[in-house]
Amino acid sequence: MIKHNFLSFIFLLFLCFGAIKHTTAQTNLQNIASVNVDDLSDQQITQLLQQAQNAGLSDVQILQQAQSRGMSNIQIQKLQIRIKDIRSKQPGSDGKSRDTIIMTSRKPSYRVDTLDTTAVQRDLFENLKPKIFGAEIFKNKNNSFEPNLKLATPVNYIVGPDDELNINVYGSSVVNWKLDVSPEGNINIPGVGILNVGGKTIENATSLIKSKLAANNYAIGRGTSVKVSLGNIRSIKVIMVGQLAKPGTYTLSSLSTVFNALYTAGGPTENGSLRQIEVIRDNHIIRHLDVYDFLVKGSQKDNITLQDQDIVRVPSYRTRVELSGEVKIPALFEVLSGESLQDIIGYAGGFTDSAYTARIKISQINDQQRRLTDVVEADYKNYIPLRGDKYFIQSILNRFENRVVITGAVFRPGDYELQKGLTLSKLIDNAAGLKEDAFMDRGTITRLKPDNQKELISFSVKDVMSNKISIPLQREDSVYVASIFDLRNKYLITINGSVRKPGTMAFSESMKVEDLILKAGGFAEGASPKRIEVARRINNSDPHSKSSKVAEVFSVDVDSQLKLDNINFELMPYDIVSVYTLPGYQKQRTVKIEGEVLYPGSYTIIKKNEKISDLVARAGGLTASADVGGGSLKRDNIAILGVDKTKTDTLAVEKERLEQFRRLKRDNKDLDSTAIKNEQPRNNYVGIDLTKILKSPGSKIDLLLEDGDVVRIPKQQQVVRVNGEVLYPSAVVYTNSKSFNDYVSNAGGYSPKSLRRGAYVVYPNGTVKGTRKFLFFNVHPSVKPGSEIYVPLKPVSTTNTAQTILGFTTGLASLGAIILGILSLNK
Repeated sequence: MIKHNFLSFIFLLFLCFGAIKHTTAQTNLQNIASVNVDDLSDQQITQLLQQAQNAGLSDVQILQQAQSRGMSNIQIQKLQIRIKDIRSKQPGSDGKSRDTIIMTSRKPSYRVDTLDTTAVQRDLFENLKPKIFGAEIFKNKNNSFEPNLKLATPVNYIVGPDDELNINVYGSSVVNWKLDVSPEGNINIPGVGILNVGGKTIENATSLIKSKLAANNYAIGRGTSVKVSLGNIRSIKVIMVGQLAKPGTYTLSSLSTVFNALYTAGGPTENGSLRQIEVIRDNHIIRHLDVYDFLVKGSQKDNITLQDQDIVRVPSYRTRVELSGEVKIPALFEVLSGESLQDIIGYAGGFTDSAYTARIKISQINDQQRRLTDVVEADYKNYIPLRGDKYFIQSILNRFENRVVITGAVFRPGDYELQKGLTLSKLIDNAAGLKEDAFMDRGTITRLKPDNQKELISFSVKDVMSNKISIPLQREDSVYVASIFDLRNKYLITINGSVRKPGTMAFSESMKVEDLILKAGGFAEGASPKRIEVARRINNSDPHSKSSKVAEVFSVDVDSQLKLDNINFELMPYDIVSVYTLPGYQKQRTVKIEGEVLYPGSYTIIKKNEKISDLVARAGGLTASADVGGGSLKRDNIAILGVDKTKTDTLAVEKERLEQFRRLKRDNKDLDSTAIKNEQPRNNYVGIDLTKILKSPGSKIDLLLEDGDVVRIPKQQQVVRVNGEVLYPSAVVYTNSKSFNDYVSNAGGYSPKSLRRGAYVVYPNGTVKGTRKFLFFNVHPSVKPGSEIYVPLKPVSTTNTAQTILGFTTGLASLGAIILGILSLNK
């Protein structure tokens, strides 16, 4: 039973929530459905787009939300046109709407999800509704209008019950009294008697107190003074009625004014008047408060101090009009009898700088529909605003009545005033004249025809400047004088070879080869000043001849110090200058010898035909513990660097292989990870037989040394490394009696994923030997001390499984049955 009641309660709660949500949606729909896009200013549309941008919404989403909130299709089309127009005016815009979500560097104000969509919609379209001028003053938290209780007591303050009067007598007589005002308005002065001060101002009460004290032998005015002030201030009850956000009875300070009471009651509603607020006392209207006096003039003449049981009534507004467009404060304004359109413009702060002030468009209510009318500037003071008027102040036209434009090869291009009798030559003079690079044979004027189509008028710049012709200019003429540099490609020249900064650079007239070398940073080390070639374009090559020249080459010698000489070879645009190195110039090349030699280290190659045996001899020969057969030559393989075979740690070897594959992947983007995993590293060791080389120095197997070579002679080796797909990669002690499989067994044997027929041995000198196949047997290579046995990974099998084969055969059987059926039908 309890569970049933609980479920019923939850169901009712959801129904209530849905009803509230539906009511809110209906209210929002009513708010947005009444918006007329034609009445919106560009400023309102721009603010709408800015808020949408902050919320991360596109222009399409704005229109979708407008439709969901009840805006008609016609108004949505108008809004789309206005948005596109605003976008086209923004700097750097291509005139297209933003159909994708706009993300800015600032954090979006809202998250666009189901929880926040209503808040986003409400805030986006809130600005489409015109604001009520002055209504925000009572909704601003910073404007509480609280009275300052620490100021001196106002002389016009009315004393009432529960007030406390501080009476300070000083001079010949000294006494201080704090006396409460009774409900009857009396105070009881000790030794003097009862005095009625209720309903009197502080100023009048002070006079009565002085008179009372003087009548009781206090020397008032003859050396004794009296000062009367308020102590505790009483509270009063004020009744707030009418079109208020929170009407009711409020307890306020007795120093509170009408503004204090209005703020406490939340201010007038949308239908409340801001200009005819009534203060009622003893059933009589004693004051009318106009909030506009405070907003426009800063006057508080009617903001009187309230008394107990005063009534503040806010009636409904009578006449309200709307100002939009190019005014400083577009809003809804309340109009009083006798006010004109000029007064309303004054309340709006006047026109903006770009406003068209000669005429205002007015949308008026005429019986069952609206009609448009125009009011000229001279009638602003005479036009009486009517109920529901909408005034739209347009902006001035984005065009000039007396502008001409000149661009191109003049010193001061830009816009100029179309003076009376202005000619083309005078405009060029106004632009500070022609530049030296001006193209004198032809210029153009782009002119607007009476139908605003453009026509192009050509002229001779030379004839205009010599006053042979005179061309009068018209409004919006655009003059263009070309530069000779605008009419040709940029002249460039290239230098390659042995210079410090080779490349392509700008060409200059009368440039020599030495000048170009100087701009390239001078000769590089080893450059030959006596072997410089200049390649030049040929523009008249014979297209009918196969052997016709396509370039002309000149050989030029220059001074090595780039001194001035008598060589007058001038370069031309697009020449290619090549500087070559000296024939006998070579940089030093170094090699390295490591291991069991007397003097290991780096050596510089002395002669071109220096060989391995020469390097061993320069290193002092071999030590007694050298393993000559394990001597190796390491020469970098540029394609893929090999693995360092000096490492005995299996993990280190695998890590180096992995790093090598990563470099391969980085250099080759199209190579997939599977290919890299199965790819074996290339060996950068050259397999040499150092024993034979030292026995026969200078023979064919005694290789010539190259820059960066590393010769290594290890100690006599005693272990064999076993790596790859074995159960426990390790180093095994070498024994002459052990076979290939014995070493693998000492490493735990083959793993289930090993490719036995692909196993190979890497010998200490870098030579690699693989497993051969003889009939059905694997013939493994011999193993020497210091060798490495490597067992690769078996590739992924691509053969058909039993299930695949079964499916394949089933399909063949079905196909055969179909064929037999067809054949039997044919019979």
